[in-house]
Amino acid sequence: MAELNPGECVSCRTPNVAGGEGVRIPRWKFDLIRSVILAELGEHDVPFSELPERVGARLSADDLKRLGSLGWHAATVKLELEVRDEIRRLPGPGRQMLGLAE
Repeated sequence: MAELNPGECVSCRTPNVAGGEGVRIPRWKFDLIRSVILAELGEHDVPFSELPERVGARLSADDLKRLGSLGWHAATVKLELEVRDEIRRLPGPGRQMLGLAE
């Protein structure tokens, strides 16, 4: 893997920040979680509530340790991917499902 500038960050909106101000996440964290989310949703739709657990199951122990708060990072990256129209919430009754945007 190529060395990344440790100061390089991605601006992301967060579900608990009013006005869409958001936060900055290190690019390596954003790219790692984004690739795992897209891989998981590329195989099948996933219930919204299970996404952090499924992301965690695909990461190595070293990656999980480096990430720190997986649940918060996964939720933040998921929201940013929805805003960017890379993933979407699927319509339907029952549990809220996520899938790749078409």
